[in-house]
Formats: sequence, structure tokens, C-alpha cells
Amino acid sequence: MNAALATDLLKTLMLEAVTLATPILTLAMVIGLGVSLFQSVTSIQEQTLTFVPKALAIMSLLIILLPWMLRSLMEFATAMITKMPQMAQ
Repeated sequence: MNAALATDLLKTLMLEAVTLATPILTLAMVIGLGVSLFQSVTSIQEQTLTFVPKALAIMSLLIILLPWMLRSLMEFATAMITKMPQMAQ
């Protein structure tokens, strides 16, 4: 495996990870910010109030985005498997 192929592989891997994680992390950040704002306005300092909405929103987002995420991962895995002969040289 030469340096250019390794760099390309690492770049593709990092881009795929960021692409898959961005919707989940963005939703968690927005929900967390909203709940934090709600807690500061109402002076409610309940710990479960921050966890439950985020958990429910992330689970529902994962159910919605699961086909896209699986398709993306399958395409990535197929691309990596087809590059294996080049990696062995």
C-alpha cells in the first residue's frame, strides 16, 4: 500500500464518519440547547429533563435515517472491498 492510497482511504473513512454522525450530533445539540434554555427560564434543575428528550429524539431520528445510513455504509464497505487488491500490492 502506497502513501497516496493510505491517505485517500483515511480521508474517505473520516468523511464517511463525519457524514453519518453529523445529523445525530446536530439534533442532540439543538435539543440540549432548547432544554437548557427551558431549564434556565423556568429554574427547573431536573437531570432527567435533559436526558429523556434527547434520547427520544435521537432514537426517532435513527429510525428515520437508518435506511440511508445502512445504504451509505454498504456503499463504503463495497468500495473498500473492491480496493483490497490495490491495498495488497
